[in-house]
Amino acid sequence: MPQVTDVTDDGLPDALPPFAELVLDLTERIPPGRVMTYGDVAEYLGQGGPRQVGRVMALYGGSVPWWRVIRADGRFLPGHEHRALAHYGEEGTPLRELADPPRVDLKRARWDGQDGAPHSADSPRHPDSGDLPDLPHGRD
Repeated sequence: MPQVTDVTDDGLPDALPPFAELVLDLTERIPPGRVMTYGDVAEYLGQGGPRQVGRVMALYGGSVPWWRVIRADGRFLPGHEHRALAHYGEEGTPLRELADPPRVDLKRARWDGQDGAPHSADSPRHPDSGDLPDLPHGRD
């Protein structure tokens, strides 16, 4: 993942906050055609909440597949609906097209952090180890 940086008052780059790195790393792992809600991301990481995840995505999410992290109601990111819809079409993301406006079908598109994520059973994922934990099964 490219390292995103802020610029300090003296013009020198500042490192990306650790929580932001975790959010962006997880966002890059979401397979094409799948999504997680802001709350899913926070739960998966075991820290922060939906608003904190949303703030990270607003500030730093342009370098990752931002359209794969969505609101809990499946609605598209306001102001970016057309771009998101194009990405969803390219990736085959399941949509509830009869909804007005269209929404992502969370029952079919939600990613639990398990499938499509290559890792071995003997190498557990944990934020402190540079890897990410697995989301508990059984989420709707």
